[in-house]
Amino acid sequence: MSQPPPPPPPSLFDTTTFTSLASTLALLLAALALSRRVLDPRTTRTRLRALFVWHAFDALVHFFLEGSFVYHCLFSSAPLSSFASYFSELSWYRWWWWWRGVVHGAQAGGENPFAVLWMVYARADFRWAGVDLTVLSLEILTVVFGGCMACLVCYDIARKNPRANLSMVILATAELYGGYMTFMPEWLTGSTNLDTSNFMYKWVFLIFFNGLWVVVPLYAIYVAADDMFDAFKVRATALGEKKAK
Repeated sequence: MSQPPPPPPPSLFDTTTFTSLASTLALLLAALALSRRVLDPRTTRTRLRALFVWHAFDALVHFFLEGSFVYHCLFSSAPLSSFASYFSELSWYRWWWWWRGVVHGAQAGGENPFAVLWMVYARADFRWAGVDLTVLSLEILTVVFGGCMACLVCYDIARKNPRANLSMVILATAELYGGYMTFMPEWLTGSTNLDTSNFMYKWVFLIFFNGLWVVVPLYAIYVAADDMFDAFKVRATALGEKKAK
């Protein structure tokens, strides 16, 4: 008996994709609204306002979006025998720990909005459909540590606490390393889980969204280092004047 033809691939820009992108934009608008409420534009430099918006957005993404990914990895499951998915052939996404014959992750989340969101992203990077243990390990750290650190940066900027510079450097370094560990193992194995066959998956999902967490952390390090170097210069000048007296 001949096998039925495989289902057609999902549309590159359907209603689900639009909703997923709109939810990300909504988080950015929420971060912008928060900055306008808590920052005084007359006394807060433009680059610090921009970094406040970024870190507020960063915290929301970590807690709500990436937090939902961790939740589905840990608590969403479906029997493998009754599960049919484009991703089910990738055996290491079917289970974790001792759970054999059970599918975990967003692919088992049903109609949950966050599960649907991650299944949209998983069209470009298959690892996010289920439980890749390296990704899950990084995401747990990102949600708990990265989310809290982003909140601390926002608090310090709002209070004009110079500690914000150190907090930004710590968080930016962690996020750059997290991005490296997310993609370098994949690149070294030939990018078998990445779909770069079209503009949407390659340039929007993979390069643009992930590139933000490279470019902006590097900028945050630049801004923080600039302020810290200025402080060192002021201290050196003050010490020189003190010795001259």
